[in-house]
Amino acid sequence: MRRSDLRWLRQAIALSEQARAAGDEPFGSVLVGAGGVLLAEARNTVVTDRDVSAHPELKLAVWAGRHLDPEVARLTTMYTSCENCAMCSAAMVWVGIGTLVFALSGASLMELQGAGHASLALSSREVFARASRPVAVRGPLIEDEARVAHAGYWA
Repeated sequence: MRRSDLRWLRQAIALSEQARAAGDEPFGSVLVGAGGVLLAEARNTVVTDRDVSAHPELKLAVWAGRHLDPEVARLTTMYTSCENCAMCSAAMVWVGIGTLVFALSGASLMELQGAGHASLALSSREVFARASRPVAVRGPLIEDEARVAHAGYWA
C-alpha cells in the first residue's frame, strides 16, 4: 500500500458515508491524477436519482471520458470505497483509467449483503484480465474502515 492510498481511500469512504446519509447505497469514489491531484469525486445516487447506473465509479469514468485525453486518463487512479462492479470496471477500461485502488472487496460486500441482494460474483480483476487495455489493481485495503458505512444497511 502506498502512503497516499490511505488518504484517498478514506476520502472515498467518507463519500460512501455521505451517500448513505442521503438515502443512497454506501459507495464513494475519487479520481486522482498524476502527482496526486484530485480531479473529481462522486458518491452513489442510485436511490435518489432512481437510476441503477448512478454508481460513483461509472460517474467518474464518464467524467474522465469527457474531460481527459487518453494519455492523461492512463495516468489516473480511481480510489473506491468498494471494489467496482463489472459495469464500472468495464467503463474504466473503455475510458482508459490506469489504476483502481479499493478498500472493501466485492466478496466482502457480498457477505455483508447476504442472500437476496443483486450482486455479481465477477471481480474487477477478472474484468480487467479480459480487457484490451491494462488496468492495475490494488486492494482490498482497509476493509474494516470501509465496512462501517455498510453496517446494518443491507439487513
